[in-house]
Amino acid sequence: MLSQLTVFLENKSGHLASACRTIAQAGLNMRALFLADSAEFGVARIFCDQPDQAVKELRQAGFMAKTTQVLAVRLPDQTGCLASLLEFLDEQGINLEYGYCFPHSDGYAIDVLKTDGDQVERQLALAGYQMVEANQVYQPN
Repeated sequence: MLSQLTVFLENKSGHLASACRTIAQAGLNMRALFLADSAEFGVARIFCDQPDQAVKELRQAGFMAKTTQVLAVRLPDQTGCLASLLEFLDEQGINLEYGYCFPHSDGYAIDVLKTDGDQVERQLALAGYQMVEANQVYQPN
């Protein structure tokens, strides 16, 4: 499991920039940012080198922030790999709350998953899926 930084933002000009500046001024390194929005608010999902410290800094600056435990699976960056992973989760009766993917290195992608099960990581490993460790996401290549 990985700690993902989750920041809730009012959907107004400058709010995302201010949150990112808060993280930067604390000397924390962001490695990945994913943003979802509605008309009134946004949710920034961030991988950074010190997510717990980032939560402290953001809260002190007036942002709503927390860490969320997610899984990260390393898959070949090839057609159909994500579909196979999602089919496996469905076959196991595992509900996917949300997910996102990004290319990483050497022809691989990292698929981040937020699920509702507590044995998902074990089930994936037993099925031959390679889990990604925090240092593989948080640290530069």
